[in-house]
Amino acid sequence: QPELRRALEQLGRKKILFGLFRFNDGREKGERFSSKTAEEIVRACFDMGAAYTGALIVIEQDMVLEEYEKTGITVDGLVTSQLLINIFEHNTPLHDGAVIIRGDRVVAATCYLPLSDNMELSKQLGTRHRAGVGISEQTDSVTIIVSEETGQVSVAQGGKLTRSVNSAKLREILVRAQNKQVVDNSKLRHLLKGRVKHEEAKNNR
Repeated sequence: QPELRRALEQLGRKKILFGLFRFNDGREKGERFSSKTAEEIVRACFDMGAAYTGALIVIEQDMVLEEYEKTGITVDGLVTSQLLINIFEHNTPLHDGAVIIRGDRVVAATCYLPLSDNMELSKQLGTRHRAGVGISEQTDSVTIIVSEETGQVSVAQGGKLTRSVNSAKLREILVRAQNKQVVDNSKLRHLLKGRVKHEEAKNNR
């Protein structure tokens, strides 16, 4: 099992290299998903929380989640808050299980995730939270859990569960997951200043 898992992890890392050469649907270079996608996810999670609709959303990072994607039903739809809300609506065919997001698309729904056997997790947490922590223990994904009982939004990453996050905290987590390359203004000014000096020296020769 450990050898198989390592092989799958290596395969996942190799596949992400090919993904870098795909067209990115308006995303900035190096971004895993767009800012619009992040906002749609935040909106959906807190709308579902307000309606006490349970949800389990797995956002792929460097490790490709194809192994788990295959356990569900292919969706391949652009991420919108309405699509996510419709998937997790009570008594709909796709509401049970997890949604997997790759880039700006929902690739699959009703996916099965491994349950964490971490004894330190609260006994009050149900299957949805244990599945969210479980996938985060085995992959580098960011997983969002909306509680059907309390409406609270939690995030699992690196085997750790952060409970009851607000919209600002979730947005902050997604910005980090987005891997957006931001150039600091002072660094940009320094680079431009150096370029101007170089051009002036070149012209004075």
